[in-house]
Amino acid sequence: MFLIERFWRRIFTFAIIILVCVGCSNVPNTAYNPWEIISVPTDAKLLDIAFTDDKQHGFVVGSNAAILETKDGGSTWTPVKLQLDSENYRLNSVSFAGQEGWIVGEPALMLHTNDEGRSWSQIPLNEKLPGSPISIVALGANQAEMATSVGAIYQTTDGGKNWKAQVEEAVGFVRNMKRSPDGKYVAVSAKGNFYSTWEPGLKAWVPHNRNSSRRVENMGFTASGDMWMIARGGQLQFSDPEKPDEWLEAQYPEFSTSWGLLDMAYRTPNEVWVSGGSGNLLRSPDGGKTWEKDRDVEEVPANLFKVVFFSPDQGYVLGDRAGLLLKYQPDIASSKPA
Repeated sequence: MFLIERFWRRIFTFAIIILVCVGCSNVPNTAYNPWEIISVPTDAKLLDIAFTDDKQHGFVVGSNAAILETKDGGSTWTPVKLQLDSENYRLNSVSFAGQEGWIVGEPALMLHTNDEGRSWSQIPLNEKLPGSPISIVALGANQAEMATSVGAIYQTTDGGKNWKAQVEEAVGFVRNMKRSPDGKYVAVSAKGNFYSTWEPGLKAWVPHNRNSSRRVENMGFTASGDMWMIARGGQLQFSDPEKPDEWLEAQYPEFSTSWGLLDMAYRTPNEVWVSGGSGNLLRSPDGGKTWEKDRDVEEVPANLFKVVFFSPDQGYVLGDRAGLLLKYQPDIASSKPA
C-alpha cells in the first residue's frame, strides 16, 4: 500500500512540474498590442482574405460558401449573397489584381469578377481536375494561377476560358502550400513527413526529406526569398541564405509551451509575426533573432492559423473560431516604442 501511495505521489508531483514548466515563459511582452478584434457577421470559419488596389475594399471567404465584403479596410463586413447551387462549398482562396478577382473552393468551384466584386460569374472546371482548388493568385488582366490539393498548378491568360498545366505530375495530398511573389512554391505533405518545392520551368516537384524527427507543420518564404519552416513543438527554422539547400539551427520562440506554431508573415523585411494555437502571437523585430509575445491577444479563444500582411500598415490574422478576424492597427504601433 505504501509503495502504491508513493508511486501516485511521484506521478502527481511530476504532473505539477510539467504544468508549471508549460506555464512559464521568459519571452518578454510586446510594448504594445496593435491587433483589434473585428466582429464579422458570420458563423463560418474564415479561410482567406484579399483586397483590391484600393486598400479599403476587400473580401474574406470561408466555409459554408461565406463571402463577406468590406469598404473600410476591414473594420466592418457585409455578407455577399450569391446564387450558388449549394451552401456547402469551402471557399479556400481569394485574390485580386486591380478590379479583377478570383475565388476558388471545394468541391471544385471557381468564381471570377471584373468589376471589384459587384458581380461574380462561375467558371466551369474540368471534372478530371486533379485534386480540389486550394489556391488562386491573380497575376494581371485575365491572368491567374491556380493550385490544387495534390499540387497541380495551372495558369490562364484568357480570363479562365483555358488553363495550361505548369507541372506534369502532382505531388500528392498536401497539408498546406505557399507561393512566393516570383512564382516559387513550397508544399508540406499531408502528414508532415516531407516537403516539396517547385519553381517556374521545372516539369515536376522536387521532394525533400524533413531535417529532424519533428513533423513539418507549415512552410513559406521570407521577405528575401529564402524559406522558413515550422515544425511540431513550436520549432522554427530558416534556410541558410548562403546554402539554400541547408537549414540554420532550429530555434524555439517560446521554449516551454503546450501549443504549437501555425503560420508566419513579414510585416517589414525585418519584422516578423508568428501565430499559433491558443491565441498566441509572437513578434520578432530582427528577422527571427529575438522574440517577444503579444500577451493581450492570448485571451482570444482560438487557434490563430493564418497571418498575412498586404503592406507594413495593413495586416490580418484569421482564427479557427467562426468569424474571428484580427486587424493590425498601424496608428497604435507607430505611437509606441519599437
